[in-house]
Amino acid sequence: MTDEAGGASVHGVEVRVIVASTRAARGHYEDRTGPVLVDWARSRGYACPEPRVVEDGEPVGAALREALAASCTVILTTGGTGVTPSDRTPDETAPLVETRIPGIVEAIRARGARTVPTAWLSRGEAGLATGPTGRRTLIVNLPGSRGGVRDGIAVLDDLLPHLLAQLDGGDHDPA
Repeated sequence: MTDEAGGASVHGVEVRVIVASTRAARGHYEDRTGPVLVDWARSRGYACPEPRVVEDGEPVGAALREALAASCTVILTTGGTGVTPSDRTPDETAPLVETRIPGIVEAIRARGARTVPTAWLSRGEAGLATGPTGRRTLIVNLPGSRGGVRDGIAVLDDLLPHLLAQLDGGDHDPA
């Protein structure tokens, strides 16, 4: 299976990347986190179109709902997880998530805090949401820094294959 924007797909897995950055959305600078996530997803064999860059706040929620409507398997956001008034990504994500998976963002924070103590301030959410077609989708909010994205990738590399098997109703590996 292939998709026009994202290349070959492993078992029909499509990853969507949403970048929450008002300054990047307005063209004040080029986003440097979304492409890292797209390259990572494609290198794992997942279909992944180019990242969608939106302003912080409500536009993140709209982009999340559009990605859910497209029946993608995984939605990764980057940015908007801090404590400034404009950091609203977790607040836009939470109403969509039906099954929270807090261990994912806890692991990302713990990994980041090894070198950057302020990683503990990230308010990311992770969990499962159901789109209009009934497909379950994993949503993970990652910090907006390249280091935070690298921490997220390291955690997801260890968890995503098993999680994807569970998402589709697979059983636990007896080994």
